[in-house]
Amino acid sequence: MERAFRGLSMSQASFASTEGIDFATRQEIGFHCDSGHIYTRTFSDEIVPPTEWDCPRCGTLSKRTDGTVGEEKPVTRRRSHWDMLRERRSMEELQQLLTERLAEIRAIHEAAEEI
Repeated sequence: MERAFRGLSMSQASFASTEGIDFATRQEIGFHCDSGHIYTRTFSDEIVPPTEWDCPRCGTLSKRTDGTVGEEKPVTRRRSHWDMLRERRSMEELQQLLTERLAEIRAIHEAAEEI
């Protein structure tokens, strides 16, 4: 048995046959970038292929050659800390918390000055 594998390397072709194998159906989608590079990618027929892909040569964003464009996603403003705070508290609650916190800070400063 050892003799049968002697001289074979991992890079050589397999002796296995593809006879009787049903491969998954595929689709080839073409892409092009602004630099003029054109290439294709193979995807399963079961998925919706992406409308954009990174160019393998220059790394820029490529569009599909068939003109399919993705949906425009609504641009949402990033919520700041203040926005999230306002979702949880009313202005009256915030004013009360501010007053309490300022009183605590003033008490700490007065105690530090006495020392």
